Amino acid sequence: MKKTAVILVNWNSYALTRDCILSLQQIPAEQLDILLVDNNSADGSGRELEQAFPGIVYLQAADNLGFTGGNNLAIHYALQKDYSYVLLLNNDTTVAPDFLEKLTRYLDAHPTVGAVQPLIYCEEPSKVIWNAGSYYLDFIGQPIVKKKLPKEKIAVDTGVAVDWITGCAFLIRTDLLKKTGSLSDNMFMYFEDVDLSFRIRKLGYELHLVPAAEIWHVGGMSNKQTKKNAEGYVNPVVHYLNTRNRIWILKKYTPLYFFPTALIYHLLYFSGILLYFMLRFRWKKLFAVARAIRDGLTDNISYSTTPINLS
Repeated sequence: MKKTAVILVNWNSYALTRDCILSLQQIPAEQLDILLVDNNSADGSGRELEQAFPGIVYLQAADNLGFTGGNNLAIHYALQKDYSYVLLLNNDTTVAPDFLEKLTRYLDAHPTVGAVQPLIYCEEPSKVIWNAGSYYLDFIGQPIVKKKLPKEKIAVDTGVAVDWITGCAFLIRTDLLKKTGSLSDNMFMYFEDVDLSFRIRKLGYELHLVPAAEIWHVGGMSNKQTKKNAEGYVNPVVHYLNTRNRIWILKKYTPLYFFPTALIYHLLYFSGILLYFMLRFRWKKLFAVARAIRDGLTDNISYSTTPINLS
């Protein structure tokens, strides 16, 4: 049987990661290995999870490598061990027992599809859709996520073409991953899934949502503080990374003929954000976005030059 390396990145999130692993353990063991990366958690949750689940592959990062670096650590391991598929899966998800089989079966049946994602609901047991496919408005450089499936009935084994796949649940063949390369380390988090999706499409492959495969997602747990302060709940670093990486994507993927409309849209977009933070006296967030705009314009997406040892 073709086997999948399911990658989870933990950072100070014992309960969420535990629940995710427990749901994955409903899947027959011959279908997957769980690769757990601990991003140098300060609360000791990584070692606790290692002890609680001795059957998983545990990888300890020396520092917080972010979503990209943490996943890349496990991606390199997965490529060395010759898995058939790699699944990037957020640790704040729970999954249906048959979701992985449906995704891999769909990929096997559709060789022109490079990567797939499941239908993602809000926190279990909700049937409110969190992600029913991600799209990209090229003329303004704006990613969007649909919350509803197409009106026509979706057959059990039918997929829906999408523009990009969310990093929340991103299944790709390892053979293709060797061609695209891993995630961009310097993006840390946000838009790295858009970047990888576009690299897959550049190689001529399609991306599909498989609605028959279902998971549930808590969402945003690593981005919010538990207590509200003068800057709100969301850490200014989130706004920095989101803004900077958005600009990097625009620079790399916006066609020249769409540059004027994308520029006008984002001038208005960033001006609105800066004005909002100024009116709310959220100075840390305002300066974080201003720095992100500067860094987004002066730097670019980069990829690790360290060769992957496949021996």
